Amino acid sequence: MSELKSTMSKATPALLIAGSLAGVGAIMVGLLSLAPPVDDGSGPVPMAAQQDPATLQYQNAGAFELPPSVGPGGENVPLTPARLDAPPPLPAEVVVPAIKPVKSKTTKVRPTRIRIPDIKVNAPINTVGLTKQGALATPPLSKPNLTGWYGKSPLPGELGPSVINGHVATKRGAAVFKRLSELSKGDHIYVYRSDGKVTRFTVSGIEQVGKKTFPTKRVYGDTKEAQLRLITCGGIYNKAAHSYTDNIIVYATLSKKKG
Repeated sequence: MSELKSTMSKATPALLIAGSLAGVGAIMVGLLSLAPPVDDGSGPVPMAAQQDPATLQYQNAGAFELPPSVGPGGENVPLTPARLDAPPPLPAEVVVPAIKPVKSKTTKVRPTRIRIPDIKVNAPINTVGLTKQGALATPPLSKPNLTGWYGKSPLPGELGPSVINGHVATKRGAAVFKRLSELSKGDHIYVYRSDGKVTRFTVSGIEQVGKKTFPTKRVYGDTKEAQLRLITCGGIYNKAAHSYTDNIIVYATLSKKKG
């Protein structure tokens, strides 16, 4: 999978303490600081990928001008990165209120399945954490149809950006998110939860970004709605490093819920 930029090793436990609704913004700022890279088997995170986004933006300035917002994607539309300071794309449909967080100490709700009709995805969801290197883990390569929900991101449907990753390919062939780059604005993503709730997210934008300029703030930053991020690899595959050059990132917003 991908290598998402992280300062996880410097985070403190206080950043993970949930508060009242009025404190959600502060919590999401904390989650932003916890944004980990993704372990795709290529080794430690390059130093360039650990730099401040503003520095990276400066280093890449002048090569070509990045668009000011994330594009809509679509058939025959090349995927390009937006500027690092660009916000997440605006919702494509009417937004519905987020689901209230589960407060039970005994009930551990988690997402169980993701379905994306437009690209024929119907896959189970496992919870992933961090590797020993502090990278965001991915589903086992032995299970190419399995996706991974980052357990320190919000539950799908709750306020903030929920993050789900998946492989684009394994040594045995194509994997669950092989067609993720085909999604476009207006497509629907359904996530099912263990508490019986079903959430529908509508794609608002999609981009392909270099791993060394991963838009951490745009992916993990605070949001005013329940949102979803789907992430997989893209670009050129480096056989020596066992890694792709880019990430495909899909942005979506909660547009329907039931249960």
